[in-house]
Amino acid sequence: MQPKPSAAWQDRIPGFRTLLVISAVLRVVLILYSEWHDAHSIVKYTDIDYRVFSDAARFILYPNLQDNIAKGPLASPSFAVGDPYTRETYRYTPLLAVLLLPNEWLHPSFGKYLFTACDLINGALIYKILMSHTLPSTKSSPDVAGKNLEHSMRIHATLLAATHLLNPLVFTISTRGSSEAILCTFVLLTLLYALEGRQNATAVMLGISAHWKIYPIIYGVSCISVITSQRVNGKGWDFAYLRSLVGRQALCFALLSAGTFVILGATCYAIWGYPFLYEAYLYHTDRRDHRHNFSPYFYLIYLTYPISGGTSADLSIWRQLLRSPFTSLIPQLTLSLGTGLVLGRLSADLPFVWFVQTFTFVLFNRVCTSQYFIWYTLFIPLLVPRINLSWKTWTMCGVVWMGTQALWLAEAYKLEFLGDDVFFELWVRSLIYVAGHAWVLGVIMSGYTFVCNQHTQTPAWRLKTE
Repeated sequence: MQPKPSAAWQDRIPGFRTLLVISAVLRVVLILYSEWHDAHSIVKYTDIDYRVFSDAARFILYPNLQDNIAKGPLASPSFAVGDPYTRETYRYTPLLAVLLLPNEWLHPSFGKYLFTACDLINGALIYKILMSHTLPSTKSSPDVAGKNLEHSMRIHATLLAATHLLNPLVFTISTRGSSEAILCTFVLLTLLYALEGRQNATAVMLGISAHWKIYPIIYGVSCISVITSQRVNGKGWDFAYLRSLVGRQALCFALLSAGTFVILGATCYAIWGYPFLYEAYLYHTDRRDHRHNFSPYFYLIYLTYPISGGTSADLSIWRQLLRSPFTSLIPQLTLSLGTGLVLGRLSADLPFVWFVQTFTFVLFNRVCTSQYFIWYTLFIPLLVPRINLSWKTWTMCGVVWMGTQALWLAEAYKLEFLGDDVFFELWVRSLIYVAGHAWVLGVIMSGYTFVCNQHTQTPAWRLKTE
């Protein structure tokens, strides 16, 4: 267990509301600074994606601008809606552009305030999950009870929530205009409902999350595994367990979640047509990023990139196989879905299971940028109370996690800004990045104690299934 701070030190820690106020002020200051910085500097603070979002919102609001009329079946002269996909490189759900309509008629930075508000909501959700689910189910010191226990829990939850709210990676990404905070809100709401045993609400929120960005669909496997384990009392991989995977409860959960996803997608398709379907989903099945990408796959994509005027058909079979996005899906989905199925046993362990699923999904994704790391670091505050690692080990994990990224970025600078031909050297550092992050994941997994095994302090995957 984590060492408990002394009472005198605890008394000096501000409450969670104070933490929220500090976090809000910090973000407002950064947004105001971003407006000044962008007006006086060639290198902008605001992320290029935010400009893409804002342009897409403007195209929706003014349907006659550059002939951008929505192309869905419901589009008609009497129902004139703009097409956000008129803006090149907008590859998100049109609902994001709809949310950012106030950028046009209220203030250009409205979206940034929306994203930072979601940051604060995420911090509040993390605090709620810690207080309601994580900390109460964690073995406590026997000499702490009653009001002292509740006070200790509040202090502990505030400190852990602060690791998210005051995380530079989190507040810089949202204040620069990245929309990841909205997705994180949907994911945390899904997790909260799952921990509370509200299966229908969990299924609906999972469908909404997957509509917003497709990757949360992997959480459905662990949710179904938890439902199945509850029905067979966690007895392991016998026939009853396998049969329950397609049982009534699991099937209802899958249908409700998929139905929510389909209804949202069908609504967007009815208004915006095939451009929505392609840009939001199909494009990502054939995406080829041979730059700006931590993943080692970037080098294979670079080596097999079609020569100007050429097509994929001009490549040999093995080159087509290497550059195919479906090749990278094999290790990625095997690990992210497999861990969800194997580790998903109790709903109380879902934060850890989702962390492992997301970590492996990001690590082995064929495209990986810094903002993807938020997808799994979001869960870390929820894991710490159940991870038995020394401070030295935690420090080593942090050094390896950040150091491998810094090593990669140092070489990427030569490619992107100096124009040096360092593709092979960058690929080697991508391999180091994968190895380093895989080691960090392994260390965290080895230190985690499942709820059902917290009295033995033995990770569940080290116990033989009866």
